[in-house]
Amino acid sequence: MKLDRVCMFAVFAAGLATLPGSSGVSHAAAAAAKVEKGGDSRNGDYAAPANWWKPAVNHKDGLTWGEVSGLVADTPDRIIVGVWGDRDAKTHEKKQDNTNYLVIVNRNGDIVETVKQWDNVLNKPHQLYISPYDPERHVWIVERGGGRGMHMEVLKFSNDLKKLEMRIGDHKDPKTRDEARANPHPGPYHYGDPACLAFFPNGDFLLADGYWNSRIVRYNAKGEFMYEFGSLGKGPGQFDLVHGVAIDQQHRIYVADRTNNRIQVFTEKGQFIEEWPNIADPVGVYIDERNAVWVISASLNRLLKYNMNGELQYYWGAYGGTRGGFAGGMSRPHQFSVDTEGNVYVASWDGGWANKYTPKPGANPDHLIGRELKLKN
Repeated sequence: MKLDRVCMFAVFAAGLATLPGSSGVSHAAAAAAKVEKGGDSRNGDYAAPANWWKPAVNHKDGLTWGEVSGLVADTPDRIIVGVWGDRDAKTHEKKQDNTNYLVIVNRNGDIVETVKQWDNVLNKPHQLYISPYDPERHVWIVERGGGRGMHMEVLKFSNDLKKLEMRIGDHKDPKTRDEARANPHPGPYHYGDPACLAFFPNGDFLLADGYWNSRIVRYNAKGEFMYEFGSLGKGPGQFDLVHGVAIDQQHRIYVADRTNNRIQVFTEKGQFIEEWPNIADPVGVYIDERNAVWVISASLNRLLKYNMNGELQYYWGAYGGTRGGFAGGMSRPHQFSVDTEGNVYVASWDGGWANKYTPKPGANPDHLIGRELKLKN
């Protein structure tokens, strides 16, 4: 009998909700009006312009882009892109005498400058950075060497890319991963395929070193060695292919431990705090001004948003084919950058292109990537 009374009450309440002029009708109508049919959210709350990335002017002779490995947005009209040279458009083989290792594009993706001055320094420009604390906005490049006589090193250029102001690395590059890993205690400038950078407000910086070595190294603003932490392995505080590093307001260090499929968190001095496991192929970690931790998953072709406790909040991005199946499609994304207007630029390493993503009108702010976090001290 009690159950019957409950059911009768539910029917009575439902009937009230359908009476003319009742609040139930107005709420239902409002909800129906907000329904948006179709769509697949491939680019999240961003719109991606079609054909934003364009051929270089000298690609008319049967050449195409090599791997687009890294980029950094200096301004919304000046995006600096690192490319692994040109390729034969048919065979995709690398040309030994090619160029287009460093190019600058505007907001429309038009190439406004090909920086040929450093073709004798660059072979695999891996990641590009501008420290958010640097009023002169120097451009930093992590160069992996590995061919054409180039070396594994960290390069610091003037903002106009006319001057090479710092280069660190001892140029005694190991030839293979096995050779590098046979030396568990390399010198402070003896790199094993270095990968990524992160900056402190005082000019100190961290190097994720990297593919073959398994460590994070801290240098001061002059490039002088301070300390390092990490070793090869799968345990806490160990790495296997270090491919991303970021710093939060408490100076905790977040490391993308790529082959171990996790993010590890450390104190400023490198003491292990915790790990965030089961993150597929993390190749970059970035903390934005709202303290969201964004991780690039290369194999999933996604940008993943976590809170400071490592809890997944949101993600966006989708595989776009080997040569751009749709506007905004990714193909092993490798680095992203955010400009002052909130536009996001993503380098797709496999695809050999970069994409631009612009926030849609009325986009949910929680679904957008903010500017890079600036530490308070």
